Amino acid sequence: MPASTVRIWDLPTRLFHWSLAAAIVGLVATAKTGAMVWHFRLGYCVLALLAFRLVWGVVGGHWSRFAQFPPSPARAWRYLTGRTGDTAALPGHNALGALSVYAMLLVFVAQVATGLVSDDAISLSGPLARFVPGMVVDEGTSYHRSWGQWLVIGLSALHVAAVLFYVGVRKRRIVGPMVHGDAVVPTAAGVAAPTGSRDDSRSRMVALLVLLLCAAATAALVQLGS
Repeated sequence: MPASTVRIWDLPTRLFHWSLAAAIVGLVATAKTGAMVWHFRLGYCVLALLAFRLVWGVVGGHWSRFAQFPPSPARAWRYLTGRTGDTAALPGHNALGALSVYAMLLVFVAQVATGLVSDDAISLSGPLARFVPGMVVDEGTSYHRSWGQWLVIGLSALHVAAVLFYVGVRKRRIVGPMVHGDAVVPTAAGVAAPTGSRDDSRSRMVALLVLLLCAAATAALVQLGS
């Protein structure tokens, strides 16, 4: 079958993915070792990264846009049970992958949000803790340290396990495209290759501007609580 090399993941999306992965590992490590100053700093980095991804999901590369992988539990179930054509090697996220992306974004946003209002009752508190009622601080702190923490760890571990399954069992090359951006996509004879994601110097400059604005907004929020 003919195949085409298509740019699936633009550079900003790839950098976001690996930066977020490194930051999550760092957050778990600093939480377990009590390095809370660095835990807070990494949390602010994750906040800026998540804000960037939400914007980039609207204006970013073709396959990075949320419109290209809407959440659908029904489609995810059909994919999981093999009752859909989505099992073919298609660009971007399949139905199950799309649902996992939204789940991880939701859990990460919830963890960062509760971290912003948390208080360790010793020396450190989130920058928004003094602006919300004590009940919100208590509930946010409890969630952040218990359910939220384990949801982040659990979903991250599940993500890694899914990648290993696709690579080891289904023999799908899904790691390479997140490193170099391109994927080899089978195409039927006479059918045009799938649309590639724009990934030129102009789009990268737009991404840098979006990231800087998100970082500035995060810094302003931190200063608000200092």
